[in-house]
This record gives sequence, C-alpha cells and structure tokens, in this order.
Amino acid sequence: MGICGTAMGNTALLLREQGHDVMGADSGIYPPMSDVLADAGIEVFDGFDAERLAHLKPDQIVIGNAMSRGNTEVEWALNQSSIPYRSLPQLFHDSILPKRVPVVVAGTHGKTTTSSIAAHLLRASGAEPGWMIGGVPRDLPAGSSLGSGGPFVIEGDEYDSAFFDKRSKFIHYRPQVAVLNNLEFDHADIFRDLDDVKRTFRHFLAIIPGDGHALINGDDPHLAELTPVTWTNCHFVGVGAENDLQIKNFTDRPEGARFDLIWKGRHWATIEWGMHGLFNARNAAMAALAAAFASGMSNPLDFNLSALDRFGGVARRQDVLAEQGAWSVLEDFAHHPTAVAGALDALRSAHPKRSLYACFEPRSNTAATSVFQSEFTEAMRRADRVYLGAVHRAERIPEERRLNTRKMAEEIGAAQAFESNAELANALRTTIQGNPEGGLIVFFSNGAFDGIQHEIAHYVAGRG
Repeated sequence: MGICGTAMGNTALLLREQGHDVMGADSGIYPPMSDVLADAGIEVFDGFDAERLAHLKPDQIVIGNAMSRGNTEVEWALNQSSIPYRSLPQLFHDSILPKRVPVVVAGTHGKTTTSSIAAHLLRASGAEPGWMIGGVPRDLPAGSSLGSGGPFVIEGDEYDSAFFDKRSKFIHYRPQVAVLNNLEFDHADIFRDLDDVKRTFRHFLAIIPGDGHALINGDDPHLAELTPVTWTNCHFVGVGAENDLQIKNFTDRPEGARFDLIWKGRHWATIEWGMHGLFNARNAAMAALAAAFASGMSNPLDFNLSALDRFGGVARRQDVLAEQGAWSVLEDFAHHPTAVAGALDALRSAHPKRSLYACFEPRSNTAATSVFQSEFTEAMRRADRVYLGAVHRAERIPEERRLNTRKMAEEIGAAQAFESNAELANALRTTIQGNPEGGLIVFFSNGAFDGIQHEIAHYVAGRG
C-alpha cells in the first residue's frame, strides 16, 4: 500500500528480485516510479479497493507510512487474522537484511549522498553490495539492488515506520556499520524538540553490536552529547585534529573540490572530484570509512578510494539544469536551514565572482512552519538576492505557526516573497532580462516547486 513512494517502490523491486510476486496500490500514480515498476512487471492499481484486495488474497501486506486509518485497504487488512501486515522497515529487518552486513546511514542531512557514495565505492571494490537509496544515484544502475555480497547500504531515516509503529525506521535496520552524519531538530510533525530527536538516535546507537562500528561526525556538538559509546567500535570523522579520520587541506573551485583524508595520522587518499562543499567532503569521508569496514577490513588504509574521484553525484543535489551565456540554473534538495546554508557556502566558495540568486520553496512539514524562521533567514543572507516561494499547503498551518516569508524578505533586505511560485518565476525572468552580467540561480525544495525550476532552465537555455 503506497507503492509509488521512492522507498516503497524500490522495496517492491527488491522483493521482485528475491522472486516474490509483487503488486501494489497507490493514489496519484505517475512517472518515474510508475514506469520503473511497470518495466519490472509489477502491477500497480490506481486507488485503493478493499474488495479487490480480498479477491487477490495476498500472503502478506506491506503498509507504507503514508497510509493511515480510514483507508479502505488498511481497514480490510486490520480485520484479517490470517494475513500478516508489516511496515516497510520491519520487512527489511525480517526479509532483506538477515545474513547481510547492513551499512545504515543516519543523520538530519546527507543520507542519500553518503549512501550513494558508500554503495559506489563497495561496487567499485568488487564487494557486490546491495543497496536501497532514497534518490536517483548517477553511479548505480538503479535506486535499489539486492547484490550478492555481504554489505547492504541503506538510508537510516529517523522518521516513524508506520501509523501502527512510531519507532524510527532506522531502529529496524540491524546496523553493523552505522553512520551518524549529523543531528539537528527536524520532522516537527513527529518529534517534540531536539531532545526528542536525540532520544531516538540514542536508541539507534544502542543496537549496534559489539563487533560493529559507529562512525560519528566529530565536529557535531549534538552528536558529542551521545558519546562516549563503550559497547561497540566508535570512530570520529571531521576536520578537527582529534578525529580518527581527519579531512584536511579542503579547497573548492568551479570544477570541484580537493581534500586529503588522514586516518589516525597517516595519509589515506587525496580526493579531487566534481562535488562542492565541505559537507560533501564529510559525506565522502564517512562513506569511505563505512565501505572499508563493511568490506571486513581492519585497516581502512587497505581500501582503495580511487573510485571517489569518479563519483557523479545524486540527482537534485546541486544539479545543473541549464548553462547559457552568463547564467546558470541549479536545483538542490536542501530543505533544512543548515543544509541550505551549507549549499550556499559551497556555491559561493566555488564561484566567488558570480552573483548568487537563491529561490526557496518552504515545503516540508518543518520548513513550512515558523520553527526555523530565524535560521532560514540567516541562511538565505548568504545569497545576493533571495526569492521566497509560496508556503506549501499553507492553509493547513495556523498563521501564527506558519513560516512568514514576507517578514523574512523584510529582514534579509535583498529579497522578495511571493504568493505563488508562478509569480516568482515571472520575477526571475525579469531579473534575467535586465541583468547582462548574469549569475547563478539555485532552487531549493524537497518537492516539485511547481516545476518552475525547469521553466527557468528552459528560458535560460533558449536565450542562446
């Protein structure tokens, strides 16, 4: 149920790969996932129908976390005493991850990129890993694969598992190698405050076995509060000299970044790649160490990192949509103030002479509220000009709890807030027409932004 979600669809593909007959239902069926499922021979029904489900007589049911009470198929499933139902994370725990070496990548930001890098490195090393990525990795043949080797890389989301299981997803994932990239408050619809988020991360750390590995961002003060951990092997990663794996000599340029990785005082590798930002260098360091340990190596220096230079990134992470003349148009998935600030810092460092135009759609359950009002304001100040889009489904949030984009624009100064994303796009066209010096336009959203990023990309490309 809910098969067209990224995680659910990719999981359906894994079950099909295991040899099961799989079918599913969803509302709002559309590409690319609908096409991917069809190509795999998985039947997808449009809408939910209890009578149809009863006729199909499934052996078991996987209920996505977008499903809730009142859904006709959910109600039917709950009334069946002979047909088991499970959440997607429980399915992984029971059916996919046993007898594997799960590499579970957790954190407020960077999970998709770090997971993609780890799977890419393991695949390049010949480890034949499995993976389940919540995005579109450019260096892997698909978003999911069972693989035939021991390692299995999976994003460890702290969001809840299902309406009947409010534990974080990552609690189910049997972490053998656990990556904790960072820890900040997010998912205001699930967690009360930062301490509530820390609580679930403590639970995650508590289930790492004694012969496992916990890789922790040593530069993150909130993660520091969760350590020391005495029951497993704990390794710290960061720029500080006290870290076990240190990132040194970081520089960023238009063509990409360069940095050194130092493992316990010894040089491991010098990385030159097309990614930007210190946060991506940390993602790479975490993924490199995770891949080395998942391969069974006691000394990470024995693991070859040459494939890092060839990493092509993940769709919608600093994606270049168009470059024409003096203008460039990019898209980024960032929807948390720290991620937005990091992306803008990276772009400023890589393109110091170019004007930077930031467009932001407040869309997630946290970004649409006022909880990060001041943090988003400060993050956006890094751009030369800011365009604030319409708050997604603003009517569901009381005005006093809603992100006030007009107030943000007033405090930033060089900013505008718009009632609709179409108005934002029109204003951008006017800016492009009147500014021959050009610049770099970046769209931030974890959703569709009503497709205006592609409209502007098309407009820029057509000006050649």
